[in-house]
Amino acid sequence: MPNQTIRLLPLIRATLAGTSALALVATAQAQEAQQETAGNAESTALETLIVNGGSGGVITADGYVGTSSATGAKVDTPFLQTPQSISSVTEQQLKDRNPQTLLDVLAYTPGSRVNAFGFDPRFDSFSVRGFDVTYTGVFRDNLRQPGASSSIFKTEPYGLEGVSILRGPSSALYGASGAGGLFNLITKRPTEVPLHELQVQYGTDNRYQGQFDFSGPINETDPVYYRLTGLLRDSDTEQVSVPDDRAYIAPAFTWKPDEDTSLTVLGEYSRTKTGGTAAYYNDPLTGEVTDIFAGNPAFNDSVQKQARLGYEFEHRLNETFTFRQNARISTLNTDADWAFAYAPNDVDPTLLDSSAGTFDERLTAFVIDNQLVAEFDTGALDHTLLAGVDYTKLRFRSLSGTGVSPPLDTNNPTQGRPVAAIDFSSRVVQDQWQLGTYLQDQIRYDAWTLTGGARYDWVSTDTDTTDLATDAVSTVSQNDKEFSGRIGLTYETDFGLAPYISYSTAFSPNAGINRETNQPFKPTESEQQEVGVKYLLPNSNTLITAALFNIDQTNSLYYEVVDLPTGPENIQVQRGKVRSRGFELEANTSLDNGLSLVASYTYTDAKILEGPADTIGNYVSSVPRHMASAWAYYTLPEDGPGYGLGFGAGARFLGSSYGNDQNTTRNSSRVLFDAAAHYDFAALDKKYEGLRLQVNATNLFDRREAVCSAGFCYRDRGRAVIGSLRYNW
Repeated sequence: MPNQTIRLLPLIRATLAGTSALALVATAQAQEAQQETAGNAESTALETLIVNGGSGGVITADGYVGTSSATGAKVDTPFLQTPQSISSVTEQQLKDRNPQTLLDVLAYTPGSRVNAFGFDPRFDSFSVRGFDVTYTGVFRDNLRQPGASSSIFKTEPYGLEGVSILRGPSSALYGASGAGGLFNLITKRPTEVPLHELQVQYGTDNRYQGQFDFSGPINETDPVYYRLTGLLRDSDTEQVSVPDDRAYIAPAFTWKPDEDTSLTVLGEYSRTKTGGTAAYYNDPLTGEVTDIFAGNPAFNDSVQKQARLGYEFEHRLNETFTFRQNARISTLNTDADWAFAYAPNDVDPTLLDSSAGTFDERLTAFVIDNQLVAEFDTGALDHTLLAGVDYTKLRFRSLSGTGVSPPLDTNNPTQGRPVAAIDFSSRVVQDQWQLGTYLQDQIRYDAWTLTGGARYDWVSTDTDTTDLATDAVSTVSQNDKEFSGRIGLTYETDFGLAPYISYSTAFSPNAGINRETNQPFKPTESEQQEVGVKYLLPNSNTLITAALFNIDQTNSLYYEVVDLPTGPENIQVQRGKVRSRGFELEANTSLDNGLSLVASYTYTDAKILEGPADTIGNYVSSVPRHMASAWAYYTLPEDGPGYGLGFGAGARFLGSSYGNDQNTTRNSSRVLFDAAAHYDFAALDKKYEGLRLQVNATNLFDRREAVCSAGFCYRDRGRAVIGSLRYNW
């Protein structure tokens, strides 16, 4: 019986926790907002529609090429002057690739390992540079987007203006965050130029979707602008009893009474219905993943409701000082039932014993960031000095209970099996607050930019765990204090080449208690050395970047079988150290001839230096040493015979990796292909101006191989084809 418990616990944990280890525009005044690129009436030569980017991280971009953002420094800074690896997914990339999940959005960015957990529409779990960033590295509009357990905010790509990505430890500005870096999701904002869009989609697995996006001034006289984005989807998936239904609405308003003051309000509400589990059965006798759905179609519902309301305020006090305040309150509620088949029945091996459970999680987070920016000179030195104080308050509550599901019949695996009502047996309530103060100075002298930043954080976490059967309460309190910093030097040549070198640190508090020592976990800490070069080609809309990095992470958490007084259990322990070294190369271009391209190569050597005895010196599971990708899109010119047509194609190479930290199993290498095509009906007649038909396909050749992470195996998501008809006016 103990052996069965040891085998079952990681499977349940993978099911519940989602397979994860726990500006433009600051000065833009609508400059020629709707310039057309060759053959594409929807593209803009510069994405300068946003009324005011504030400090939310909005990207200055020309087609596929992002050149500036506030993500790397919390003040709008050219990428060439940012002494750290930074890249972007622009609005035009989103339009051409039509991604349906956050993982699709990030699929062509260097260092990003997506789909390590195969098909699973419940969570956007991913890693970068070998480190998981699901809980610590996702930000929204430059503010932390917290997560806990299964409470992970879902991202609707249609609500995004773009994504700005800062790789490597970044706590000097952002506080508690991971070693891999941060992904700043940028919400669509109001535009000065009127925007109207309606779209319908139909795709694989009976996917029906309608969406709209309206924006512009409220009227001709008041300095108030609006944006309203919405979506409604009804869809099955490749897995029985796992829908992908969503309702989404996102209103936004900007008030700009004068050139020195602006206030933008951003809101969102969404409801998503999917399955409590989407996993395939792993055969414990062979160690391989099967094609059998491990859940129970009659007991597999998951409904997540989330909402957020925030604002970005900016006021320029005088020629030197600017004050900014960004704030947001977010709520998330997830109710889910799940069942999980874990082993053959002792009497009848065609039946698989199954566990079941239910949970109700609620998460509320309030985040506020106050910034004072000073721009001044001291002799020959130009300064951009940033001082700030931010605060995060999080409350997480979870009710959960476990039970038994009738065995799964392998001869009829899609048959639902009634499950008796399961009562909640435990309650966890966690309150956490974080207060941080930071200072950064960007000092420019001639072609040199020296960036230095320091921050100090105080974090307090209280966790109450109640056994509802006995009303026994266990309380764990922990307080963490941490200093973090960054220093980097950049040199810009006259011909667009910018080499840089930097050092940065990060930390991430770990909630919970180490049951091996009965002490709270220490924060996980990391430090990085990076050297790189960025090249913005003169007279060509092309940006090429390369970076060498070395990251050391200490106080890592692992799951390990430990002999406790109650018997052996697979628990979380802390004695780890991971080192990730690698090289990244990225190129983005959008040319006047209608061709746009993104390409990247990543080499990652992520090893466990300290941890469980059977993992020391091994590679981190599911982190390929080699990854490469390329996506190209070509729109035929107006004066050619194919006017109105456009074609895109992409390939994503994933090298082989290990399926567990013991390095006893391997994931094979693979190449996944994507494709797209569109036709603008204006080519037939100008009266059809703004009408466009587009078809996108991911995993075109339907490769559904096994992929294993931390010893549990999944299957790659199969082919998806989506057709969309869009009308803009």
